[in-house]
Amino acid sequence: MPVEERHGAFGDLIGSAPDLLQHDDVRRDLIDPIADSFADGGSQSINIPSEHLHKPPNVTTPLLYTVGLRRYHMLHICVLVALTAAPTPPDARISPQVTVEHGIARVDPYAWMRDRDNSEVIEHLEAENAYAETVTAHLDPLREQLYNEFLGRLVEDDVTVPWVGEDGWTYWSQTKQGKDYPILLRKRGDLEQVVLDENELADEHDYFEVTNIAVSPSGELVAWLQDTSGAEHATLTIKNIATGEQIDESIDEVAAFDLAWIDDSNLYYLRYDHANRPNRVYRHIIGTPTSSDTLVAEESDERFWAGVSRLSDGAGVIIPLDSTLTTEVRFIASSDADAEPVSILPRTDGVEYEVDHQGDRFLVRINDAGDNFRLIEVPDSAIGKIGRELVPHDPNVYLTGIAAFQDSVVLSERRGGYTAIEFMDPLSLERRVLPLPEQVSTVRVSGENEVFEAPFVRMSYMSPVTPIQTVDIDIDDLEWHVRKQREVPGWDASKYAVTRVMIPARDGTMIPVSITHLAETPTDGSRPMLLYGYGAYGSSMDPYFSTTRPSLIDRGVVYAVAHVRGGGEMGRYWYDTGKFHDKINTFTDFIDVAEGLIEQGWADPDRIAIEGGSAGGLLIGAVLNMRPDLWRVANASVPFVDVVNTMLDPTIPLTVGEYEEWGNPMNKAFYKTMLSYSPYDNVVPKPYPAILVTAGLNDPRVQYWEPTKWVAKLRDHTTSNPAESPILQRTNMGAGHGGASGRYGRYREIAWEDAFLLDQLRLH
Repeated sequence: MPVEERHGAFGDLIGSAPDLLQHDDVRRDLIDPIADSFADGGSQSINIPSEHLHKPPNVTTPLLYTVGLRRYHMLHICVLVALTAAPTPPDARISPQVTVEHGIARVDPYAWMRDRDNSEVIEHLEAENAYAETVTAHLDPLREQLYNEFLGRLVEDDVTVPWVGEDGWTYWSQTKQGKDYPILLRKRGDLEQVVLDENELADEHDYFEVTNIAVSPSGELVAWLQDTSGAEHATLTIKNIATGEQIDESIDEVAAFDLAWIDDSNLYYLRYDHANRPNRVYRHIIGTPTSSDTLVAEESDERFWAGVSRLSDGAGVIIPLDSTLTTEVRFIASSDADAEPVSILPRTDGVEYEVDHQGDRFLVRINDAGDNFRLIEVPDSAIGKIGRELVPHDPNVYLTGIAAFQDSVVLSERRGGYTAIEFMDPLSLERRVLPLPEQVSTVRVSGENEVFEAPFVRMSYMSPVTPIQTVDIDIDDLEWHVRKQREVPGWDASKYAVTRVMIPARDGTMIPVSITHLAETPTDGSRPMLLYGYGAYGSSMDPYFSTTRPSLIDRGVVYAVAHVRGGGEMGRYWYDTGKFHDKINTFTDFIDVAEGLIEQGWADPDRIAIEGGSAGGLLIGAVLNMRPDLWRVANASVPFVDVVNTMLDPTIPLTVGEYEEWGNPMNKAFYKTMLSYSPYDNVVPKPYPAILVTAGLNDPRVQYWEPTKWVAKLRDHTTSNPAESPILQRTNMGAGHGGASGRYGRYREIAWEDAFLLDQLRLH
């Protein structure tokens, strides 16, 4: 019976708040108990469930209802019911900034958020974090459950397969329960030593990452780079492994990734310019003051980044100078560390190459004769000149990497959208393709191949249903030796399946999609889907095993990766047709894939989640503007969404180098193309779905203000009910582009994000 009829006078009075009666849970937990109290002629306390104190439906301001009833004996009963409004998001101040380029005016209401020294900015970020926690407080139990599931698939006390270093020591890495970071150890005979315990180094830091470790050729010293902010500015430290004694003073403000010994006395590292571009290579001589370190190479062209690495056979170090489209590699021989670096091949616009060394020649992977690269040699005696062709260009095989060994050259390739490996005899040039156990899988040459003369090659192999394996491949017969498969407690691969489908894009191009799902998943359109995409820089989103993803799939989610154009999955042309003026293909491919998967019955059209990070966050932002109706929820991680403003500012890291990816907006045609898809510039009144956006305050790649401005503008314009489709932002106030640094902290972040997705997909 309706409350109005059951409870007489109370029903008449509550009629003044009819919205409340439209919600069964409110009637059950709030209205009926109060009405029953009146019907009994008495007065009692009513416990109002906490969820109604925070989120009363359709109430936007605090209300106080006073209800009076006259009983037969004229008893006046007054019941006060206080309903607190739903939490409101931070109210970002609007301060319009108008810019005009190429005669086109743009208004940026939140440009002020770029000033991280402004206390208002930090307060706003903290308020966003608090708001996100409040709105999702009901998901705390689910987050904890997911986190425990992740830990349940992790062997916390674990060791890697040992490998032999160039110095003859046997190395391995281990993790310990409750410790975030690995410990590097080594052994020779009965002598065992700790090379580096990252947990000890991390003790005093909220954020900590060792970005490179390099042991000197003799094995006496170890150098490492550590980043304690996430901003990718590192400190270089050297120590004697046997004694633990630090050698020389530490060097601060070092570029965070490259480090190379040329011999036991000379160590090379990088420094940044004003825009955080690694452009200078320095040499430190052991035993000398760091103030006397010498500049070895400097790159003045702001499109180019410098690097440094040691060659496979120890012949010397190379200094790659790379832009997106052009490469020059310089060489310093181990026999003469004082020599000026020489170019292996001259710099030619539009020509990229990669180098390794074998015997008396350089092996060079180069795209001078075709987009998919070929392999040539450059003899030591003829540096600067292209020599014999070893592997010709193949339009159907994308040559993506080379690794030199004494008795083989290992070629990393892409064939038909999948990773592949070929072994080439260095004398006969005969090539053999390595057979793989699964088609939808990923195989890579490991970084643990330190012995040039080794009779085998260390590989890593995995698929969405096969945990990562450490594999040694005999060079002679390509026999496959699985040294270890990652142990995943409770993992049963037979419960899952991987399917590769091809979906036609609107221009007829077939887009590959990798789908991981429960083996018994029906294709009847009943299952929720999480669709992931990236599509930039020619990077391929290869199938991999995840210890966290099963928590989604076990709950019925179909996980799909759209290998859209802009990536490199199908060859170099796949990248070239998803950049510059063709960038729109990345976004329309993703939309077409979603619609194709719905048509094939893989997804419930009302329960599709989408996810992408960094440049993949640009993809998410673009498709949210283009087709907000397709998605139930989006997770955009450190998203590159303020494209035009960022690309107009050459002081921001990456900007100038990115001209060869997106175009230079000082060119009107490129400007208009960017403006047509830039997520921040194209937010308009639309019914946007639920959106979770993450950021890192110290992120040097996608500055924190991009996602922050975007969230504020989305909230200004969405026409959706914020209670049903919340727009949330979480900023890690002590990290950078990759989020939390330790393994446990990262699991916490993933649990937070996955709980939000599951809740929006109605799986909670």
